[in-house]
Amino acid sequence: MCSTLKRVFLLANVILLGAAPIFAQAPPKVASAGFDLLITNATIVTMDPARRVIEDGVIGVAGDTITFVGPSWDFHSRNAKGFMVKQTIDAKGKLIIPGLINGHTHVPMVLMRGLIDDVTLDDWLRKYIFPAEARNVTEDYVRWGTRLAMAEMIRSGTTTFADMYYFEDAVAEETKAAGLRGFLGETWIDFPAPDNKSEAEMAAYSERFLKKWQGDPLIHAAVAPHSIYTCSEKTLRDAAALARKYHAPILIHVAEMRKELMDSLANNGATPVQYLERIAFLGPDVVAAHCIWVDYTDMKILADHQVGCVHNPSSNMMLASGVAPVVDERAAGMRVGLGTDGPAGSNNDLDMMEEMDLAAKLQKTARVDPRALGAKGALEMATIEGARALHMEKEIGSLETGKKADLVVLNLNVPNAVPMYDVYSQVVYALKASEVETVVVGGKTLLKDGKLLTVDEPAAMAKAKEYGAKVQASLKQ
Repeated sequence: MCSTLKRVFLLANVILLGAAPIFAQAPPKVASAGFDLLITNATIVTMDPARRVIEDGVIGVAGDTITFVGPSWDFHSRNAKGFMVKQTIDAKGKLIIPGLINGHTHVPMVLMRGLIDDVTLDDWLRKYIFPAEARNVTEDYVRWGTRLAMAEMIRSGTTTFADMYYFEDAVAEETKAAGLRGFLGETWIDFPAPDNKSEAEMAAYSERFLKKWQGDPLIHAAVAPHSIYTCSEKTLRDAAALARKYHAPILIHVAEMRKELMDSLANNGATPVQYLERIAFLGPDVVAAHCIWVDYTDMKILADHQVGCVHNPSSNMMLASGVAPVVDERAAGMRVGLGTDGPAGSNNDLDMMEEMDLAAKLQKTARVDPRALGAKGALEMATIEGARALHMEKEIGSLETGKKADLVVLNLNVPNAVPMYDVYSQVVYALKASEVETVVVGGKTLLKDGKLLTVDEPAAMAKAKEYGAKVQASLKQ
């Protein structure tokens, strides 16, 4: 039956039945106003609910949002030839993945990279890092450290990160300038910090910080009580109350080391997780780093409260803190993302490509099972599951129409990228940060063909060397 007769037949039925007309329609056009960015000829790893991998695909971006993602044939069937395009990237022979999400770090600590290694976490913090920070950390220090960290993260494919440090407003300003997406927590701790010397000062600074960044498209200001072993119950409650007043995220270290667990059992009569539940701290606004020393009861509590947890394999190995039961946590329904932790002593870099590889291999080794955590699972933790841990899965973490245009272009024209049988295996086990070619956040290109566009990289590196000499000299005082 020809299309004209079909329409006549349908209209006759509508008139007879008294129903609204239902006409067979042509595929709707997309982006009638055109595209600010169009990526063509790509292999797209979407990480959408169906986990589609699209060969010869197209991604269209208008403003900060993805307005089309699909095969080239579908794109051309939906669009007339005359649409406007401001920028085009031909990604033939390249791989597109969602921007990587570093769920836990302390970015200004790049300026203490390698200062002290190969010690326990408790000694690293109390004997070395806290004293070094007290002598050296200023707002200027934090700004330059953040600039250096932005360059490193962009070059390794990170588009969103969660940070806990001091002078966090300076971290936010530098993050915004670099074009990255940040969940940035001002640290609360029960001793004088480099920026605030009392809880009253911490509260006042944090409130100003939360007010300043409300509604910003890139910056999510947060409150970050450090841990149960550096914060009293009052500090924990006060920090959570302030965050909830402004509907802000809460960032905290939880169950990171065995000593923390044993001390909590002795002092609180409960595991760290059960203690935090008892004081009404836990909720869907909490992002808990590490979650290593947890039992099945703890896992159920964290899942029920929709707490986001962030696994940090490099850090946990380097400090011998233990192995997080990631496979069991995911099976229990927990929201489990992936992070680097701080780039000093507990890792020494901010490379999320490396963290994916280590996350999978650490679970296999710990469970003596090569099937424990596969490449797809590791990539999920760095993308869509990382977004779930931050409660941002409706906006980021996958390449889907309507989501923010955060994406990474990976070069496949290198020896370690060929041949390719499985894209997940290739991304997680074979490709490196050096294959990151282009990075886009919210439709804005931050790295193009290996050239960093939003950070003065040489200036940041030069300043880092100056601060390195100052920190070294301060140790001799």
